[in-house]
Amino acid sequence: MRRILVTGASGGLGRAIVAHYARPGVELLLWGRDRDRLEATAALCRSAGAIAKVRSLDLSMEEAAVAALMAEDAEDAIDMAIFASGLGDIRAQGALVEDPALVVRLGKVNFVAPAAMAAALADAMARRGEGRIVLIGSAAAFHALPFAAAYAGTKAGLARFAEALRLAVRGHGVGVTLVSPGFIDTASGRKVPGPKPMIFSPEKAAAIIARAAERKQAHVITPRMFAMLRLFDRLLPAFLRDRLLASLTPPQR
Repeated sequence: MRRILVTGASGGLGRAIVAHYARPGVELLLWGRDRDRLEATAALCRSAGAIAKVRSLDLSMEEAAVAALMAEDAEDAIDMAIFASGLGDIRAQGALVEDPALVVRLGKVNFVAPAAMAAALADAMARRGEGRIVLIGSAAAFHALPFAAAYAGTKAGLARFAEALRLAVRGHGVGVTLVSPGFIDTASGRKVPGPKPMIFSPEKAAAIIARAAERKQAHVITPRMFAMLRLFDRLLPAFLRDRLLASLTPPQR
């Protein structure tokens, strides 16, 4: 029986990831904030022949999340964990910077909790000599977005953490994959104002994530155009990059 944990399973991307893996011989651990949506997703998994267990929790309570994770792993080893939970927001209209409370919440949910959970589980997996961890970042991590500093910053931190964790455990049978997607057509994503070029479906994103994990890829940026934008950002002279990024205005709500 393969045991897979998916955080953010009550969201659109998490639900698509869970559906991708739902089949006989798989036990799915569905974690998220909305219990009703978790239960609905669990029912779909069971109808596909999988075993599904739900846990409703808020990852801003990171110490409790780590404790729950380790208790779950001690009960029966987790083979793969996909940390797909996350929050996105932009600064308020007319504000120069984001609200400090928003920065704290995004910091906990987008970086502190998934990084702490991944570290704890990677250690347990390394002791067993096998396991797979997937961290869902964002293409925004590669750009200093002045209207979404907290989101871009927390995803940038997660990207660097994923790289470091991968190097730390790769000799112990544990693989770490970072996926940095662009715009995904989810309910939460649609709430963020502004244009969303090259947006793609949660199902397509789930397939890309699963393929990257199966191939044991270190990092995947999707769509590929966002990888080119990352390269463009790196190649620009600093003064031009600063001027370009400073000129960006927040999308209208």
